[in-house]
Amino acid sequence: MTDKRICVYCGSSSGTNPALTRAAADLGNAIAEAGYGLVYGGANRGLMGTIADTVMAAGGDVIGVMPESLVEMEVAHDGLSTLHVVSSMHERKSLMADLSDAFIAQPGGLGTLEELFEIWTWTQLGFHDKPVALFNTHGFFDGLIDFLHHATAQGFIKDAHLQTLIIDTDPASLIKRIADYEPTSVGKLS
Repeated sequence: MTDKRICVYCGSSSGTNPALTRAAADLGNAIAEAGYGLVYGGANRGLMGTIADTVMAAGGDVIGVMPESLVEMEVAHDGLSTLHVVSSMHERKSLMADLSDAFIAQPGGLGTLEELFEIWTWTQLGFHDKPVALFNTHGFFDGLIDFLHHATAQGFIKDAHLQTLIIDTDPASLIKRIADYEPTSVGKLS
């Protein structure tokens, strides 16, 4: 087991496609099999609960980070290795970033997308050089990927910045690409 951790952003609901829940479990198994720990939003339900339970069942370390207001709503997972209770979403995201060596977005909603774009923007701005990835299971992010290529073609995203986002449909391949990641130094204004 390594001391390295992967942060996974994902839905606190399971969505309407049961295949996404199975994919979350597959990603959790790939993370644990590669010897990584998990950092995530701390929920006990949805894809969040699935990936946490899977990593723990495989013997992996799982750290949740949740604002106090959500803990009070009784959505916090009570079986984690560690649960950090923080005062705000800003503190949550900052601590998750500090605790993690890489980031993956798997299916989710507004919060997942917001977290993905913030951490990826931090890469672009040089605030960190950690890998950022999309787990595009069952084509969930196809429309987003098309949009990112459109924004690049329109001159709003540099191709070099687009290339820093690891995109894969296979959990084991995704984790290997994260492990093999070599940071680039493409600045925002380069």
